[in-house]
Amino acid sequence: MATQRRVARCCENRAPVELRKWVLDGEILDPGRGFEPRSLRVEVREDPLTGHTARVLPAAGLLPPQEDDLDALAEQTRASCPFCPDRVEQVTPKLPALLAPEGRIRRGEALLFPNLLPYAQYSSVSVYSPERHVLRLRDLTPRLVADNLAAQVAWARACVAADPDAAWVSINANHMLPSGSSVFHPHLQGAVGPVPTTMQRLLVQVPPHRFADYLEREQAEGVRYLGGRERVLWLASFAPLGPCELRAFVPGVVSPTGLDEDGVDELGTGIATAAGLYAELGYESFNLAIYGAPPGTDGYPLNLRMVCRSSLKPYYRSDATWLERLHWEAAVDTAPEELARAAGDRFSAAK
Repeated sequence: MATQRRVARCCENRAPVELRKWVLDGEILDPGRGFEPRSLRVEVREDPLTGHTARVLPAAGLLPPQEDDLDALAEQTRASCPFCPDRVEQVTPKLPALLAPEGRIRRGEALLFPNLLPYAQYSSVSVYSPERHVLRLRDLTPRLVADNLAAQVAWARACVAADPDAAWVSINANHMLPSGSSVFHPHLQGAVGPVPTTMQRLLVQVPPHRFADYLEREQAEGVRYLGGRERVLWLASFAPLGPCELRAFVPGVVSPTGLDEDGVDELGTGIATAAGLYAELGYESFNLAIYGAPPGTDGYPLNLRMVCRSSLKPYYRSDATWLERLHWEAAVDTAPEELARAAGDRFSAAK
């Protein structure tokens, strides 16, 4: 099915989706130009789904590329890593038999077990592979990602089947230490429970038609829309939550528990493609969230966000400032349109 036929058409009586932005101009007396006047510009953009705003700054190199070799840090952390093959079976917990008779869930190289530090009523960790203590973004293959996602989907289904009230499911990643990970070894984290996160609550309050209208608007404009294969649609976020944000939508699927094998494979391919793009841009750390809603939520498409994080180096600059943490508003100096140009057609062409 052609991509342009997969997005529902807006009804004529709906207010069209607006991609609202405000261009704010200021002026300084620039010491680099003998204190001559110089204009400064910042854009404030509003997300058409949640209404949050973001600020797009002039290019300033706020997120420099990764330069240090990761091998030295990998060796420093390997000896005590709980996820490596010589200790993962002994030091990680097991799931109750009701959720997994063998105590852990395996898909391909991926291995899933409970999280010792719970972020939800049911909380999991799944490593891409115990053997892969170092996993650069260029090496994050579609198969590795899909198998890890499949382990998370199987676990989430078991949780919801055992406890139907725990209907809010998300799959998440802190890849590398700058993203918030406390363990060097790459992994995903799952969360299942009866209470949504703030972003899940905001997204599920979006009128169902709004998602389709937003995708149609982005597809028609063609600037940030990146396409997809059959099930998953990708775009550069108009109002990012963080640097180089990519978004994906899976129409017709409400929760990760509703993903079939083909859906998992296509989502895995897209995430691996995004990781490869980040690697080409010079980055090695990212956050990911796949936001599920309770089964039966009408018109809600499973959706995903990915953002780059600061490079891992001594005295690195955090990309989370007062704007991000206390105002809930990102300030990025890579315009979404520049990110879309860098992405090209790789999401549509990914096989």
